[in-house]
Amino acid sequence: MNTWQDKEEFKSEFTKKAHILWEKDLPDLTPNEVYQTVAFMVRDLVSEDWIRTNETYAEEKAKQVYYFSIEFLLGRLLDSNLIGLGMEDVCRAGLKDLGWDLDRIIPEERDPGLGNGGLGRLAACFIDSLAALQLPGHGCSIRYQYGLFNQRIIDDQQVELPDSWLADGFPWEVKKVDKAVNVRFGGNAYMRPSEDGGLECVYEKYSSVRAVPYDVPIVGYHNHTVNTLRLWRAEYSREDMYRELSLGDRHRAFHYKNSVQLISRFLYPEDSTEEGRKLRLMQEYFMVSAGLQSIVRYYKKKIKESLYKFDQYIAIHINDTHPALVIPELMRILMDEEGLSWDAAWNVTVRTVAYTNHTILPEAMERWSIPMFKSLLPRIYLIVEELNRRWLAEVRKRFPGDEDKARDVAVLWDGQVHMAHLAVLGSHSVNGVAEIHSQILKDSTLHQFYTCFPSRFSNKTNGVSHRRWLIQSNPQLAGLLDDTIGPDWRLEAKRLIDVEKFSKDPAFLERLAQVKQTRKYILADYIQQKYEVKVDPASIFDIQIKRIHLYKRQLLNILHVLHLYYVLKANPRMQITPRTFLFGGKAAAGYGEAKQTIKLINVVARLVNNDRRIRKQMRVLFLENYNVSLGQLLFPAADVSEQISTAGKEASGTGNMKFMMNGAITLGTMDGANVEIHREVGDDNCVIFGLRANEVMDYYIHGGYSSWNMYSEDADIRQIMNSLVDGSLGNGESFGMLYDSLLDRNDEFFVLKDFKPYCQAQQEIERRYNKRLQWLHSSAVNIAHSGYFSSDRTIRQYASGIWHLKPVKS
Repeated sequence: MNTWQDKEEFKSEFTKKAHILWEKDLPDLTPNEVYQTVAFMVRDLVSEDWIRTNETYAEEKAKQVYYFSIEFLLGRLLDSNLIGLGMEDVCRAGLKDLGWDLDRIIPEERDPGLGNGGLGRLAACFIDSLAALQLPGHGCSIRYQYGLFNQRIIDDQQVELPDSWLADGFPWEVKKVDKAVNVRFGGNAYMRPSEDGGLECVYEKYSSVRAVPYDVPIVGYHNHTVNTLRLWRAEYSREDMYRELSLGDRHRAFHYKNSVQLISRFLYPEDSTEEGRKLRLMQEYFMVSAGLQSIVRYYKKKIKESLYKFDQYIAIHINDTHPALVIPELMRILMDEEGLSWDAAWNVTVRTVAYTNHTILPEAMERWSIPMFKSLLPRIYLIVEELNRRWLAEVRKRFPGDEDKARDVAVLWDGQVHMAHLAVLGSHSVNGVAEIHSQILKDSTLHQFYTCFPSRFSNKTNGVSHRRWLIQSNPQLAGLLDDTIGPDWRLEAKRLIDVEKFSKDPAFLERLAQVKQTRKYILADYIQQKYEVKVDPASIFDIQIKRIHLYKRQLLNILHVLHLYYVLKANPRMQITPRTFLFGGKAAAGYGEAKQTIKLINVVARLVNNDRRIRKQMRVLFLENYNVSLGQLLFPAADVSEQISTAGKEASGTGNMKFMMNGAITLGTMDGANVEIHREVGDDNCVIFGLRANEVMDYYIHGGYSSWNMYSEDADIRQIMNSLVDGSLGNGESFGMLYDSLLDRNDEFFVLKDFKPYCQAQQEIERRYNKRLQWLHSSAVNIAHSGYFSSDRTIRQYASGIWHLKPVKS
């Protein structure tokens, strides 16, 4: 691996690079120019290893996995790449000599707008782990011009502003014009007899979109492996543009140009309209087709084996259903372009593709209307139609007369294309992302498929990269761990278990307390500077950061805050351990209840924070525009990790793991990976409350729950519910949408049912926090057991159990 030998070499290289890039004297550089100069220097360092890694994979014909995901929430790359190269200290010292502070330069990098939530951050952790473990694996996604949105809070409400993250360029990417491919949409497709007596497909009158790849290096930790994240940008085909112009239809030509550029313009276009849904489907096919064409081209050029052996050298993993069109698209390439029969192409496809399911919520299961799907992707529709015909014939043969079975496993049914069914059917492996989630898939969500293909189903509990979420995010804790158990945990996260030996050592616990206090001061300073709000670093930092959704129950959290406020107002002499309640997360632009939840949090925050007596005991704040970089401030500072989703609704969660890794105590339901966190640390080191998943399911199936009864029988619930609509929260504010969801729609996510258990759990948190050594012991136990939740463990399980990959040293 190329490195800078010392700070003098760094300064020399920096000076040369800055002069080339900016043609300025060093004192005249802006902070952003300093950042970009260092970023290009780092890219230069990794370029040789990047080339060698790809050459080695090709020479050894190593099996490689391609991880298709509509999101990759990378976070800033400068700091993580410097850490991966072992060059952070040299860079810091060199910049200091030149008059700059690395910690001031790092924030100049914008978070790449390539993802939104847990799905995208998981993908980023996974490709980080692949490179760290020297496993041949790459990412495939879209190079969005704009991220989801920049969230601003104006008049207590979320306002969505464009996230133009590429405005200053992205120094980590390399445009590969020579690797561009064409992706086809629209037109007509039909089958006709071929010369050999079979059938061949005719696909005509389509429009082409040029897909241009931008490659981003994924740097392995302290090794020579550099894998690739390939991001595709949509460009208009000049041939199609000229054709329209030559026909004299300037309007159609420019409409074509604009519609093409829209494909890679926005992450998650609004899908409440037909045009928005069509654009999202175009994005998914665009990513899949471009990625697969690139992979097959590489296979034919470098591997040069029979396509019947494709799965022996290539694994394709689809992260949720967004890339499920991998299945019919690979069939299309193998049949139409490479001449394989249907049966041969199907066998290769199933052996190659694996699928991770990320949800059990029916509304989150992707479905497309058949007319739209067919008009946009006519050839792909023919393949899906044939696939469905063959599959249902087999099902009806195995289960004669059982049309319910056919309906439950059909890919095409009731005018819709069911993408989860396509994903299961065309994959050799289907996994959930936490033990409880995987069991629910088998027992309920995908039960009919499980009865057909029991051996396909497995569990792979999610993990997070301890390199970003501990080494990079919390250098103070990382230093303490080095001093206490040695640095081996940096390479093997499971070595964190050695911390448990020190979990009752007063000297270690005192240093652990100092680390936490330092991180709380850092966060408090950030809040003071950005929001001009003073929070008490000695208070309990209780943090809930995640996408805003009714099932994640930010509403339960803020209703408890409101209840606590009323209790303190009614009992002026009552004292509680001071609390700081912090919230963060984005609500989908069209999700009314989620956006009203954000407004409620901000209204309650103003009520609490403006009350001079109450604010001495509690503060409430919604932190806008939650992203990876903000997370790196929040996770290390947290005392309490809020993981309070309705049991059985959260597939896994990964924020729970990041909090745990930084010593926070989980306050949560038995949902997602909380179940496994609880198993790791025990009742004494987390606080569990509320309905269990089987109880929730029992209410759904048999009824027996009435939120109006909760309202009628509990005065505290009645008080907080009334305050949502009676204007008592100030300025006549009313939250009718939330009131209706809890009472008139019978509280689908059991917020009111779990309210009193949650209040008791919060009291238990306070009781434990006030037993200082016990709390610090629990913090240490959580850190010790967080090694299990490293994404390195998860990726090793994928590599051995699904992909059959082996490490390759380059």
